[in-house]
Amino acid sequence: MSKEPDYAYIAKLVMACWNDDSDAFAELYAMTYNKVYNYCHHYLRDAYLAQDAVQEIYINALQNIHKLNDPTLFVAWLNQISFHVCFDICKKNNAKYETVDSETLDFLQDEEHDDMHPEKASMKRAESEELKTAIESLPVNEQQVIILRYFNNMKLLEVARTLGISLASTKRYLLSAQKSLKKLMS
Repeated sequence: MSKEPDYAYIAKLVMACWNDDSDAFAELYAMTYNKVYNYCHHYLRDAYLAQDAVQEIYINALQNIHKLNDPTLFVAWLNQISFHVCFDICKKNNAKYETVDSETLDFLQDEEHDDMHPEKASMKRAESEELKTAIESLPVNEQQVIILRYFNNMKLLEVARTLGISLASTKRYLLSAQKSLKKLMS
């Protein structure tokens, strides 16, 4: 069962990192490593590339942690770095970007139904499967915008920066994806 990170504690660790506390960064690393590695492995579909990506992500985070304005946003910031690094690795390796698969969506969705009535949990899983299938049918740009916006909880401007597209394009992809998903889900 995955639990929600303690953002207040993470913020304290980030502030300690601002004061060059290497033990605090080591603890942040330990708290976030598994999720970052799993994300990279799902995105890149290669264990060795995922290890390289994780190394690059944490070097980037360590070098730029002083630029993080709100320490409570460390996890979201790290997710954004992870996406950028994985995307860049795919581009460097001339990897053809594939559509997001069900496995990646499973990873991004937090489906904890342990405390839910079995019938409700079953209905929730069926709805999730229907949503995943619908998202997979979208064009790649729309998939990326939907995942970054709703599964990674990024603001539209962050999504635009992450994907290297204009805010207007981001809004257009999001609107188009929402219309398509509404049609597919009804």
